[in-house]
Parts: sequence; C-alpha cells; structure tokens
Amino acid sequence: MGEKFRILCYGDSNTWGYISDSDHQRHSKTERWTGVLQNMLGDNFEIIEEGLNGRTLISIDKRSGREGRNGAEYLLPCLDTHDPIDLVIIMLGTNELKTEFYRNPKEIGEIFEEYFVKKILARKSVCRKTTPKLLVVAPPEITKENPKFIGSIEKSQKLNDIYEDIAIRNGCDFIGNGDWEVGEDGVHLSRDGHRILASKLSRKIKEII
Repeated sequence: MGEKFRILCYGDSNTWGYISDSDHQRHSKTERWTGVLQNMLGDNFEIIEEGLNGRTLISIDKRSGREGRNGAEYLLPCLDTHDPIDLVIIMLGTNELKTEFYRNPKEIGEIFEEYFVKKILARKSVCRKTTPKLLVVAPPEITKENPKFIGSIEKSQKLNDIYEDIAIRNGCDFIGNGDWEVGEDGVHLSRDGHRILASKLSRKIKEII
C-alpha cells in the first residue's frame, strides 16, 4: 500500500471515550476503540479521531459550556479539514434519545440519513476528486434508564434495524450493535466494549478495501 488509508471516525462520547458512570473521565488513547483499531490495522492506516462528548445529530444542547454539539453543523467542515478521506466511520444518534429532545427512532433515522449519510457520500475531495466510502455503525443499545434517557431502552433497540436499512438503501457498509458491551451507566461502552468494537471494525475495514 502506498499512501496511508485515511479513516475518519465521527461520533459522540462513545468515540470520545467517556468512561461509564464517571464524572466526565476519558479512556486513554490506547483504550479507546479508535486507538485499539489503529493498533490492529497498523502503520498503513491513519485513524482520525473526531469524537465529541454530547454530540447530537441536529439538536441544540442549551447548557452552558455545551456549545458546538450539533453534529450536522460541524460535519462538512470536519470532512474538509481532514481531506482527503478514504473511509468515514460514523456512530452517532444516542444523544437524540435524550428526554429533552423527545425524538422517536423513525425521526432519528430520517435525520441521520438526510444530514449525514447523504452528505458524506456526496462530499467530493478537492485533493483527489473522489468521495469517501462510508461505514455506518449502529449506536450501542441503552440498557439502563435514567432521567436523561426516559423511555430510551426500547427506542435504542429500534435504531439497529433503522440504520441497517439506511445503509442498504444508500450502498454503505454497516455494522450492527448486537455485541457492544456498555458499562454501569447503561449508555457508554465499557473498556471491553471498545476492544470488541475495534475488532469488528478491523475485520470489516479489511473487507471494504
């Protein structure tokens, strides 16, 4: 392989590496799935981390200090910042399940497809005149309710099929969330969960290229 295969990982706290049930503590670079994936794939690949704690699809977090969480607004600048990109891995949508945003799974799927999947696939590199491949990853299922995620368990379970249908419809690759392991808070990947996700992604990426 000549130039490195560049992979942009776009997501929320589960890409940022939030430690389950902590007070905004973060897994180390080598423990996060992005770092584990880099180690698995080797030097011919470049993993670009773009995880942000609290990132939504389009909803606005109005709390002080939570500016810039709208993932749709930052998507195109992010793609252009890291141009050229060979593959985008996107795992996003969990925060739209928050009680304050009151979105249903169908609506989340529609937003995800229109504002993310279609835009990524259409964003042409100015360096290569090509568009990136896209790997859609279903967000982890929520396993424990709390005031921030009332009624979210059943909703999160529906996202897997919805995201898979979106991927098929748009000719993208897809990985479901059946094996992801979340920690004590029922929302964030455990340390083993990061490793499991990285392993699945590594195998899928080798198939893609």
